[in-house]
Amino acid sequence: MFTRFGVAGVRQTLNRLYKRQMDQWENGLVWKTTNRVVRPFDWGLEWTGGWPCAAQVPRNGHQPGGYLTLLNQAVLANSDEFFAYRSPRDFKLKRDRLRFTSPVHTPYPENNVAHAQWFPAQGRNRRAVIVLPHWNAQVHQHVTLCKALQFLGLSALRLSLPYHDYRMPPELDRADYAVSSNIARTVDAARQGVIDTRSCLDWLQAQGYERFGIVGTSLGSCYAFLSSAHDDRLHVNVYNLFSLYFADAVWTGRTTHHIRQGLDGQIELERLRDVWRAITPLSYVDHYARFPKKSLFIHASYDTTFLPTYAEAMLDEVRLRDLEHTSVVLPCGHHTAGKTPYRYMDAYHIISFLKNEL
Repeated sequence: MFTRFGVAGVRQTLNRLYKRQMDQWENGLVWKTTNRVVRPFDWGLEWTGGWPCAAQVPRNGHQPGGYLTLLNQAVLANSDEFFAYRSPRDFKLKRDRLRFTSPVHTPYPENNVAHAQWFPAQGRNRRAVIVLPHWNAQVHQHVTLCKALQFLGLSALRLSLPYHDYRMPPELDRADYAVSSNIARTVDAARQGVIDTRSCLDWLQAQGYERFGIVGTSLGSCYAFLSSAHDDRLHVNVYNLFSLYFADAVWTGRTTHHIRQGLDGQIELERLRDVWRAITPLSYVDHYARFPKKSLFIHASYDTTFLPTYAEAMLDEVRLRDLEHTSVVLPCGHHTAGKTPYRYMDAYHIISFLKNEL
């Protein structure tokens, strides 16, 4: 066989077989979830009331899509104001659980209380890592990573994302309100995620911590990038399964197929990009470059949720600005990254980078 096809031919055949197997495995994990709900499209203008730019941009008869485009333009003109906040005054740590009132108010009482699990390292080490989980993460997920960081001398604070686990409204089975076909609510959830993350930094500083890192996975990586682009305290950053784009990832991802169904026929991709620019990493690469940071970018070769081309586009932007960074490519997909053996590869890169750089 080697004589007939050559080594290159054998390698190509094996690569195709591996890709096919990975795709089947990834598909099985994606479609294993049966409680996804196709929700109706909504511009969600009522969610814009708390945005600082809303008072500066009167609607003046604009159609909803046009008005949200104007609001996004206003956000990008002054995103530091959009992600500004008044630090919570009611931080409460009970055993390993930190709670505080989110500076972003929503109609859901459960979501208005931020929850974070605390894993303090022993000794006088003044380094801490904020861990932002993936979309629809359960409360026990990412805890092993936190414990590993704790064991190695890095304190870890795992923040529950808006509308997740303890913050989930009772009518939900999944964190649908974090990302959905409700346009402005999705923006508001991301803004809340960023502001809650920065509030956690306030609490850590009050405890005497001095150097800070962040790990964001999937949706958490988006929130982490936006947070770091607007906060110079985040020195060391890990983006685990990331995308330069927000709208495109939702539009093309298998995991978000049900959201796409709610969007189809109501909005085109180009307009979706316009109304989600305020929460799109591409909009803030220059902001990110304002501060000296060390960054690790991890993506997966066979990702059907955040297509590899979106990760490569982020790396192109980072290289264009000559930002200090390291990149790693895992030989798996988005969901299989959480399966053996890939989860151990992933954890090794995350922990090693944080341990060495923070």
